[in-house]
Amino acid sequence: YKRLEYEMHLLHNEYIGDLKLGASTTISQYVLPPLLANFIAKFPQVNLSLLNGNSREIEAALQEHRIDLGLVEGICRLPNLRYTTFLQDELVAVVHTGSKLSLPDEITPEDLSRIPLVLRERGSGTLDVFERALSEHNMKLSSLNVLLYLGSTESIKLFLEHTDCIGIVSIRSISHELLSGTFRVIEIKGMPMLREFCFAQPQGQESGLSQVLMQFAMHHNKKL
Repeated sequence: YKRLEYEMHLLHNEYIGDLKLGASTTISQYVLPPLLANFIAKFPQVNLSLLNGNSREIEAALQEHRIDLGLVEGICRLPNLRYTTFLQDELVAVVHTGSKLSLPDEITPEDLSRIPLVLRERGSGTLDVFERALSEHNMKLSSLNVLLYLGSTESIKLFLEHTDCIGIVSIRSISHELLSGTFRVIEIKGMPMLREFCFAQPQGQESGLSQVLMQFAMHHNKKL
């Protein structure tokens, strides 16, 4: 019924109002821009605003009613929020091709303890996923040689250009750099780092413009 209602309204372009979005950093930088451009073209009478932050900050903004709909990338789930899977993603270890680190194309999880790392900050979904992957090999962040925690993937990429270390980032964030040969992926044997990008909204909130954007995104997610 909701799908039919959505498509009927779509025919008449009847959606009007304000929609306050919040998205974690990776999603807001590498996933949302083309989606929101298409959404605005389709629904010009909807006024969109976007709050950017890490996953914890977006969930806090939802709970404080500062935004209507969030998009987060972590593995933690809050009981008073409802999560709907949107896209699959994978984290990878990358190194700048100009780095002086002499690394093979594949390393073991144990090798991570001796290789300098740059990681996303506490509260980010990226760090949550990396910590979970480490725990499956009985490893902790405290056992690693972390040079720096940074607040965005772009800052990690720039840091990697000037420092001999490995970064852990979304595969979506480095597609251009892999094609140009600026970065290369280092496989970590037996340590997949898979995650889901999810919509988050307060429990019981299943109507309005939030639902319109979610439906639109589900229709277009194969293009992202």
